[in-house]
Amino acid sequence: MQRVAEAVAGDPAGCAALTVTGLAELTGTSEATVVRTARLLGYPGYRDLRLALAGLAAQQQSGRPPAVAADITVDDPIADVVTKLAYDEQQTLADTAAGLDTVQLGAAVTALATARRIDIYGVGASGLVAQDLAQKLLRIGLVAHAHSDPHLAVTNAVQLRSGDAAVAISHSGSTGDIVEPLRAAFDHGATTVAITGRPDGPVSQYADHVLTTSTARETDLRPAAMSSRTGQLLVVDCLFIGVMQRTYETAAPALAASYEALAHRHSPRTRTR
Repeated sequence: MQRVAEAVAGDPAGCAALTVTGLAELTGTSEATVVRTARLLGYPGYRDLRLALAGLAAQQQSGRPPAVAADITVDDPIADVVTKLAYDEQQTLADTAAGLDTVQLGAAVTALATARRIDIYGVGASGLVAQDLAQKLLRIGLVAHAHSDPHLAVTNAVQLRSGDAAVAISHSGSTGDIVEPLRAAFDHGATTVAITGRPDGPVSQYADHVLTTSTARETDLRPAAMSSRTGQLLVVDCLFIGVMQRTYETAAPALAASYEALAHRHSPRTRTR
């Protein structure tokens, strides 16, 4: 355990990039020892320690003082609010990127790129992220629809079959309105993807591929929906770019056609008297 602790203290950036197996091999210990060390340091598991190391590494590289990460208070000047929010979102992006399983991401990209139809489920702030993914995929010629109404989500999910895909976006991983349609899609043979901050939550039970976002820290003036949305949007953008790469021959013309169709709406209009 001492060897593990010395390794993470000496090279937080390097260790943040390692899986639990990789860190065990680096320190000549076992995976169980790595997990016990993480718990001894006050983290629920190795994933949480890894995210903390990624955040520490980002802080060291930026040269920003730790005080910047302090909670926003009701008396903060607006300039401090901007600085703190910008720092918090940078940390969220760094933590999400460090914890994102690229093998799972690649598999999810393949599922979306080859899907006959794609359903995306999200409510609240996650519903906005679901809409963002759907409109991106639609613009490159894929059949994708976002559902925030739980009844419509389930009635659409039961129509999915093998060859279709479903994406559930839930930071908590336990929102019933998201778990239920993903379960229906899973039961009917669709390939399922979960984007969540809690990979041990119920939504992951019905996901073929789990994409994990940073665990957001909620305060009175900075609700979790702010930080979680930032991490979710990063994952959505990674999915979209991956699908765009896989389907470029058809995606590029479709995207160009969508730009052309909307071009007249962006042209200056002549005012009439």
